[in-house]
Amino acid sequence: MPDIVDAAVASGKFNTLVAAVKAAGLVDTLKGKGPFTVFAPTDEAFAALPPGTVDSLLKDIPKLKQVLTYHVAAGKYPFVELKAIKELKTVQGQSVKLEFKGGALFVNDAKIVQGDIEVDNGVCHAIDKVILPK
Repeated sequence: MPDIVDAAVASGKFNTLVAAVKAAGLVDTLKGKGPFTVFAPTDEAFAALPPGTVDSLLKDIPKLKQVLTYHVAAGKYPFVELKAIKELKTVQGQSVKLEFKGGALFVNDAKIVQGDIEVDNGVCHAIDKVILPK
C-alpha cells in the first residue's frame, strides 16, 4: 500500500499539495511511520485561493509549513470516527473543528469530498478548500 505522499502523487488530484509538501521539506515526515490523518486539499481547492496565495506561500517556507501541518493530525481517524469528534488537534498545534451537517463532514469550512483514502501510514480525506490556521 502506498504512503501518504505516493498516494497523493498517484491520484493526480493533489499536484499542488505535493509540490507544497516538497517545497516545505515535509516529504520525509509524511512518508514516516505515522499514523497520520491528512485533510488533503485538492488542486481545485488550491486554485480557489485568492490569486498569488500559492506563490506567496511557496516563497514563505515557515508559513507554508504552518499551513500544511494544520492539515495533518497524529493518529488514524477514519471518516466514521471523525463524525463523532467535534475538534481535532493538528500537528501544527491548533485544532480544527469538525461538523457533520447535511450528510457531509466539514473540517472548519472545508467539505470532505472523498473520505477514507487508505494509505500505509494512516488515512487521507480529500477536502474542497485549503484550511488556514488562525
